[in-house]
Amino acid sequence: MSTATATPPVETRTPTTNALTSGRLPRWAPWALLALSWLVFIVVFAIIAMAGETEFNIAAALFLGTVLFDILIFSVTYLVEGARQARDRLVTSLVATAFIIALLPLVSLLFTVLVNGTARFDLAFFSQSMRNVVGEGGGALHAIMGTLLITGAATLISVPIGLLTAIYLVEYGRGQLARAITFFVDVMTGIPSIVAGLFAFAFFSLLFDDPGIRFGLGGAIALSLLMVPVVVRSSEEMLKLVPNELREASYALGVPKWLTILKIVIPTSIAGITTGITLAISRVIGETAPLLIIAGFTASMNYNLFDEKMMSLPVFVYTQYANPGSDVQPYLDRAWAGALTLIVIVMVLNLIARLIARIFSPKLGR
Repeated sequence: MSTATATPPVETRTPTTNALTSGRLPRWAPWALLALSWLVFIVVFAIIAMAGETEFNIAAALFLGTVLFDILIFSVTYLVEGARQARDRLVTSLVATAFIIALLPLVSLLFTVLVNGTARFDLAFFSQSMRNVVGEGGGALHAIMGTLLITGAATLISVPIGLLTAIYLVEYGRGQLARAITFFVDVMTGIPSIVAGLFAFAFFSLLFDDPGIRFGLGGAIALSLLMVPVVVRSSEEMLKLVPNELREASYALGVPKWLTILKIVIPTSIAGITTGITLAISRVIGETAPLLIIAGFTASMNYNLFDEKMMSLPVFVYTQYANPGSDVQPYLDRAWAGALTLIVIVMVLNLIARLIARIFSPKLGR
């Protein structure tokens, strides 16, 4: 007698949707909406500028585009993902809007300098000086060389002093002397740049008994007064971030303290120290008042830091803008080109600092 085996019924499951993952915008959607919002207002402001109503305003275009993005991201998210996600994205976009608003002055500055500075950003500008040039032509080679020489000398003076001071404060400094150094570093941080120039001028005038002394090394001394507190503060904070366990492990192996600082502490914090030094250079490379007082200005080349007046890029920009000839436009073009060159130099210095930090920072294993 055979027994029939009953086949169990096949269950048909209907696909379920997860309310937390369904109806999600793709990751590129916010970026696309932001780019679209910016593009809309850039086109609008460009049309207005071409109509001759006003000049093109990149800051206003980006600001209004960001506001439009806030509206669009909330509306699109509300339609696709619901009210809860829409509120979340709106708050996130408002935080991003605050960040963009903080960057608008920098963006406007870079845009203005780039637009106005490219007119004379040519080979002649980087290969000629202003000697015997009146009106069109000429260049800023003498100012570029002066800026590099003066800032380089200031860096050679400031970095050893600032770094050694920071090492003393972190590794050795205790008691009244350390507190006094910290106090005076804080005071030096707030010194106006023109006071540093006046100090250097008075010092060298008394030293050489020459009330009309002007030379590049004096400018380097003045800039070093402004650089030292920045180097001290940034290096001190970076040295404090080095874990004490690394120092204690080195001491446990019998390594003396000076060698521990040289081989363990400084290499561990070299990335932050390099960044701080770059910030200090960027702080002083655009100073005009101290160099105008002690380094002076000239239209000729001068490679000697110890003799005669030496031009720098900030002073070059100031003199071209403040003392134009009968034809104003060539002087303004050279001033804008000098400002653009100064920005490019600072950008190159930051890239070099990042490269140095990446090369010399300690390689940690996984």
